[in-house]
Amino acid sequence: MRFPSSGDRQLVQIVDSALADAARRSGDWLVCRPGCTQCCIGVFSINQLDAERLRRGLADLAKSQPEQAEKVRLRARESVARLTPEFPGDPISGVLDESEGAAQRFADFANDEPCPALDPLTGNCGLYESRPMTCRVFGPPVQSEDGLGVCELCFHGASEEEIAACEMKPDPDDLESRLLQELEANTGAHGNTVIAFCLAS
Repeated sequence: MRFPSSGDRQLVQIVDSALADAARRSGDWLVCRPGCTQCCIGVFSINQLDAERLRRGLADLAKSQPEQAEKVRLRARESVARLTPEFPGDPISGVLDESEGAAQRFADFANDEPCPALDPLTGNCGLYESRPMTCRVFGPPVQSEDGLGVCELCFHGASEEEIAACEMKPDPDDLESRLLQELEANTGAHGNTVIAFCLAS
């Protein structure tokens, strides 16, 4: 089963539906296409719900396309080897340090590191159906603590009002937080990590 729970399946459906709606409103301003890897370069944090979904996706891939799955695992292990010396957290567990100083170090950490799920030959994601929420919402305008953000490749020539009219509201009822609490309570796994560490084992 690709999803950690039926609730996670519902969350993915909600977010993907919001993305489809935002993409429809965005039209040609949204240039995201298969093979564009702008959002696949640079390490970012994922929560334990994302990590579990990715691990399940990799397990599914290992059943249907074992060679591809092994390539993902190999890229993840190579990435972990590169990331470990400067990793702002516990390099054994892959859990990020949440302190203020570590957060600042993470902001400048591994910004050129490709995601191990990225197939370097095709430019496509090998775990697309299981990708983290950050990947699912990248591209359209999404509200964050820094304001309304968009991919730097998108919305060229659009006014602030036109961008705002395309805003994506991915999880309006914050279902993800409830599911994450449940998962952490059930598994004992806590803290954020990065994709390479969750796929390397």
